[in-house]
Amino acid sequence: MFSRNKNKDGAANHTPQPRAVPSIISVDLKITGDLESTGEIQVDGEITGDIRSRVLLVGESAVVTGEIIAETVRVHGKVVGQIKSKFVNLAKTAHVVGDILHENLSIQEGAFLEGHITHLNEHDLAKATAHPKPADVKPTDGKTADGKPAGDRVNLVVKSGAPGSQQSAKISVSAKENQPEAKAANATK
Repeated sequence: MFSRNKNKDGAANHTPQPRAVPSIISVDLKITGDLESTGEIQVDGEITGDIRSRVLLVGESAVVTGEIIAETVRVHGKVVGQIKSKFVNLAKTAHVVGDILHENLSIQEGAFLEGHITHLNEHDLAKATAHPKPADVKPTDGKTADGKPAGDRVNLVVKSGAPGSQQSAKISVSAKENQPEAKAANATK
């Protein structure tokens, strides 16, 4: 009667959008590296790295070590690192060691939290969770850290190994030569 878009039987044309299935990190899975999703991530295993998603559920058996940035974060397990989120819910089984930047926060009785809690309005939270722009990381004067002209060379420092016995490799690559120079050195952290 009031709508122009109707079927023959009078019902309005409306096709519900299917909900995406959450990405699940199972209890027996350990991941080292960053995760990024536009949907929902459910972690029941162990993550060492930063997580960026729309919704994050940290299950009771989960251990997340790294920064979390999401619109909604529900923690039932362990998080070691900063949480930046519009909505944060710490369940009674949550164990969080790190700062929380939030717009809305709820903490159930029994949850453990060690860190600073900072309430941010929507504008400040959007700035805190924004991806850095590539222009933000470019050198402004065209020189390397030691003051020499950057030219066509890229310098990298790669570290591996356990703290106290780390190996460090300095790699300098020239776009013209396309030949890397590598110098390995022991470093302690």
